[in-house]
This record gives sequence, structure tokens and C-alpha cells, in this order.
Amino acid sequence: MDEEVTIIDSKTRNEKIKNFLLKNAKLISFFIIALLLVIIGFYTFQIFQDQKRESISNKYNSAVIEYNENERLKTISELKEVVNSRDSTYSPLALYFIIDNNLVDNRDEVNKLFDVIIDKTSLELEIKNLIIYKKGLFNADYANESQMLKILSPVTNSKSVWKSHALYLLAEYFYSKNEKQKSKEFFNQILLTENANQDLVKEAQKRLNRDLGE
Repeated sequence: MDEEVTIIDSKTRNEKIKNFLLKNAKLISFFIIALLLVIIGFYTFQIFQDQKRESISNKYNSAVIEYNENERLKTISELKEVVNSRDSTYSPLALYFIIDNNLVDNRDEVNKLFDVIIDKTSLELEIKNLIIYKKGLFNADYANESQMLKILSPVTNSKSVWKSHALYLLAEYFYSKNEKQKSKEFFNQILLTENANQDLVKEAQKRLNRDLGE
């Protein structure tokens, strides 16, 4: 008897499944097609991204390896393209090469390239903070006080591992301008900064004792 009931229940269940599939055939087909399109789209996008990154990598490596003064303009153009591609690895490297080799004389133009990387490129937070610090270094000999403070504020107002470096840069900046009280304030901030670079802490204390009367 129990076996007969089981057989009947099984047939009933199979019949319900069959009826459900028949009634919802279009919906199920649509769902399967949609799922396949999503999967295909995902892998197509990944392939596109990989090819794009390989192209950026090749452009950067070619520009750097083949760089010479006779093809300076070509190198600049290629490296700018790499920066503007907003690649998290090669865009910063391209900008560093431009700066280290003094390829672009116009400082505003270089700062715009910095901004492409800082504002428009997807970066890990501390990599971004490092690039902000490097922008501060690049501008230290030319920028006025408000410009320097603005450039470095995202780092100095954070808990970044680069905070003590940015504070030290500002301390040296104001010392070079003979604004010793402001310089003193930034050196002191380094001493109070949590997780500050210990070499900079020692150097800040040394500068306070030797040059700023503490």
C-alpha cells in the first residue's frame, strides 16, 4: 500500500513539474538566454580589458625602451596616451618617466596629468596618497602657500602612511620661505602623528632642536 502511494505521489509530482515547465516555457527560455548573455558579456568584457591592458603595457614599454632625444615628441605623445588611459599601473609609471626625464616643461600640463591619475584613475588608497605626495614634491619649488596646503590636504588630513612625509615636506617648504613658526608647527605635527615614519620623527626632532630652538 505504501509503495502504491509513493508511486502515485511521484507521478503527481512529475505531472506538476511537467505542467509548470509547459506553462512557463517562454519565461524559462528567456531566463536561460538572459543568463547566457550575461555570462558571454562578462567574458567578452574581461577579454576586452585584458587586450586593452596589454596594449597599454606595450605602448608604455615601447616608449620607455625606445626613448631618445631624436624622438622626444613621439615619446611624450605615447606616454601622455598611457596616462590618459587611466590604468592603475602604467599611468603613474608613464607620468614618473615624464617627470624624471623632464620631458614636459609646462608645469600646468604636468599637473593636469597628475590630476588625471589622482581624480580619474581607480587606485588603491595609499597608492593615491603617494601620488598626491609626489605632486606636492613636484610643486614645492614653485607653488604658493595655499596651493601647497591644498595639494597635500587629502594626505595631511588623513591617517595615511604618507601623512608624516607630507607634513615633513610642508615643514621644509615653510622653512625655505623663512616662515619658521609655520615650519615648527608642521615638524611638531610629525611628532604627534600616529604611525609616523620613525626616520622622519627623528629628523623632525633634530630639526626642531638644531634649527628651531627646541
